[in-house]
Amino acid sequence: MDNPIRIADAAPGGTQIMKRYLPAILFTALLAGVSLISQPARAQQSCESLASLKMTNVTITAATSISAPPDWNVPSTPGRFGTPPGLKVSVPFCRVAGFATPTSDSHIGFEVWLPVAANWNGKYVGIGNPGFIGSISYGGLVREIARGSATASTDTGHADVGATSEAPDAWAIGHPEKVADWGYRAVHETTVAAKQLLQAFYGKPAKLSFWSSCHEGGNQALTEAQKFPADFDGIAAGDPAYNITHLQAVSEYVTWVSLKDGVKAPGYIPPSKYPVIHRAALDLCDTLDGVRDGVIEDPTRCPFKPETIRCPGNTDNASCLTGPQVETAKLIYAGPKFSDGKQIYPGFDPGSEMGWGLTAAGPEPLSISTGFFKSIVFENPQWDFRTFDVDRDTRLADSKADAALNSNDPNLKAFKAHGGKLLLYESWDEAIIPPRSAIDYYNSVQATMGGPSQTKDFFRLFMVPGMGMCPGFGFGNDGTFDAMEVVQKWRETNVAPDKIINSHRTAGAVDKTHPACPYPQVAIYKGSGDIMDAASFTCGNPKK
Repeated sequence: MDNPIRIADAAPGGTQIMKRYLPAILFTALLAGVSLISQPARAQQSCESLASLKMTNVTITAATSISAPPDWNVPSTPGRFGTPPGLKVSVPFCRVAGFATPTSDSHIGFEVWLPVAANWNGKYVGIGNPGFIGSISYGGLVREIARGSATASTDTGHADVGATSEAPDAWAIGHPEKVADWGYRAVHETTVAAKQLLQAFYGKPAKLSFWSSCHEGGNQALTEAQKFPADFDGIAAGDPAYNITHLQAVSEYVTWVSLKDGVKAPGYIPPSKYPVIHRAALDLCDTLDGVRDGVIEDPTRCPFKPETIRCPGNTDNASCLTGPQVETAKLIYAGPKFSDGKQIYPGFDPGSEMGWGLTAAGPEPLSISTGFFKSIVFENPQWDFRTFDVDRDTRLADSKADAALNSNDPNLKAFKAHGGKLLLYESWDEAIIPPRSAIDYYNSVQATMGGPSQTKDFFRLFMVPGMGMCPGFGFGNDGTFDAMEVVQKWRETNVAPDKIINSHRTAGAVDKTHPACPYPQVAIYKGSGDIMDAASFTCGNPKK
């Protein structure tokens, strides 16, 4: 189907979205302001009484007091992104379940977990979602309830518990409003409902509201800051999967370039050669920051060209690339362009090669981008990725789904006026989302809002080298810093972070620390000291 998706009250730029949600935005802002003035608190309501709370377009299906200890067993759900058995909650809370119906084809499921009043830290925290998955993120709810925060998660407007892939599927075909629910409505509708519930339960609003998530959760973060600036006071957006139609285009492009002719084709790069390319890039660019530490600090300054490791003549050796393989690598680095030469989305950078397997190794195409074009763009489950035309099909995706899915508005003036803080961070090791996309968004905000002098107090970007994907969205042995902690401190103290220390772990033990610096600064070796210790580096502007 080639008809554009027609979204109720949606328009490019978000004008109609803002009109539709203006009452809710003003209501949310009012709640935020209530905590700043002295007035008697409203009467608290019991957990069970929340089941009868009246909210526009919202139905509460259950409100249950959970007594713990003994530990309460979280419902387990199947699938790659389900909740494994054994997850437990050891603190008492009020569990509320419900759904929102902003349109006749909407069914946005959510759960809101409210600590008992004595344990509440006064904060509200929203929980992000992976990919196009439609399920409650119980792991995030468990984490935040243990911290004492009121918290909520949404199924993004569709239920596909048990999904084995992040890709959209049958739920999106013929359901443009469900696509819009996933694209921008679900998190906002959930946030509005959650704040009304916590207001009723505690008799007062949250002092501050926060969001920290990665990939699609990072995209949800940017969507909230752009379209619903009063929903959150502090937002951490990690490796954001933003500008969805173009992001899925670059993913499908890399898959198509690598696999359209099969894994026996001359241009196919076997994964065994990824380390060869990676080593060549490191040998050329590792020391640009003054030290050889196995990391390219700023890949944008790396002049590596894959033709420098081309095999001699027509030979094909394990330690080099054939001519056709060189051409494939060049296309992966360059990224897709429209027929007029305009960049659709950045390509990947030198140093990224060890992650190419997710999109380029095959033998099957990447499920999430292929599913996007099957279900949302062409609405045809039989669509063949080999027919992909990056110019034609990206334009079609834009015409059908831009208003519903893309959050690339650089005007963050309303979020700034709200007093919000936006921490944007991106890993140079990101293997699905080309990292330069975060720099592109950062630069567009600077151009729109008047440069760093107008943005540095509320919006900063940190590019993180050598620490894996989603470095700020990890807990325990996952991740290298806690982005939630960083953005909460920023909002609460009004002191912007001037560096973020990342801690790399092996087998649970920290074996390396390294600073991430506010862009465009980079970490520069001081000339002495342990290269595995962040104290041996300082943040500064890279040498030209």
